[in-house]
Amino acid sequence: MQSMEMSPLKKIHVVAGLISKDDCVLVCQRSAKGRFPLKWEFPGGKVELAEEPYAALSRELKEELGIEIDGANEMYSYNHVYAEIVEVQLRFFAVSGFRGEIANLAFEQITWAKFSELNSYDFLDGDLALVSKLASANGLVYQR
Repeated sequence: MQSMEMSPLKKIHVVAGLISKDDCVLVCQRSAKGRFPLKWEFPGGKVELAEEPYAALSRELKEELGIEIDGANEMYSYNHVYAEIVEVQLRFFAVSGFRGEIANLAFEQITWAKFSELNSYDFLDGDLALVSKLASANGLVYQR
């Protein structure tokens, strides 16, 4: 009898920026035409081969929002498996400053969401653990 070996999960590395203002954080709704249509997420994207996470975050926020970040600190990191096919390593950075005006260059819509109301948005499954933590803390808290 042959053993049935499961093929390894495809691994993807993703970075996202937590841009806060007062009691709100910037959230973005994915396009109706793309993958995971109309789901909410934090701005960011895939880390390219041989790219450092901070460089990927800087590139993604420039492409999606038209801003140049001046600083960001990694706050949260965890893995999430989608449909037992893809394992995504998620790294979330608190953006401490940026240059330029935030513009919607890639999404259906963007908005400033109150931390206390984050659970009312239909977020990607991979973001839900962080969304719950941010909503219950009513703001950014460092993971220890």
